[in-house]
Amino acid sequence: MPTIAIVGAGPQLGLAIARTFGTHGYDVALIARNRAKLEGLVGDLATDGITAAAFPADVLDRDALTQALKDAAARFGSIDVLEYSPVGGFDSTVLTTPIITEPAHVQREMEFQLYGAIAATRAVLPAMREAGAGTLLFTTGAGSIDPVPQVANVNAAAAALRNWVINLHKELDGTGIQAAPVGIDVSIGTPAVPGFPTAQPEEISRVYFELHTTKRDQAELVFSR
Repeated sequence: MPTIAIVGAGPQLGLAIARTFGTHGYDVALIARNRAKLEGLVGDLATDGITAAAFPADVLDRDALTQALKDAAARFGSIDVLEYSPVGGFDSTVLTTPIITEPAHVQREMEFQLYGAIAATRAVLPAMREAGAGTLLFTTGAGSIDPVPQVANVNAAAAALRNWVINLHKELDGTGIQAAPVGIDVSIGTPAVPGFPTAQPEEISRVYFELHTTKRDQAELVFSR
């Protein structure tokens, strides 16, 4: 069976993506920091008849992330789709406006968003290139395209990730491998602020499967209302 590896797997969008691919016959490798939470997701997927396994790793530890993806490939035989969407959480993230931003405020976000994505890609891309097939999808917020001052440091790193992935899409053109950023311009599940548009995880997860199957020439997708 083909396999999707979800880096930053959680109970909302990550689980929905796992279910969307799993119901189409994919095995699922779940990667995040907390083993207990991952095992809970594995159990949830098992009730749906989806084969999944947990591979704990912190994206800030690039050696551990690389090893987790290698272990997942060894467990399932290959990684055909990589989805990268770790969430640090605002409780652990310092948010800065442009005026007060210092290099350190952006550095942590670059480590988390861009550098982790690069490490994950380097772990799976050689096998995809050898096979001549694969999909690399990277989740960002809409602030990667239309930034807002309140989260300038986060937006800067997200924009860097978007830029790198679109360039990756261009470089991989004609190789059989799709790469694309997915910008989420809604709150997932519940509104972040009153009146902000929302979408359920299951609605959003479908666009990832479309990028893998029917929209392989699309260099970017923005999910909005």
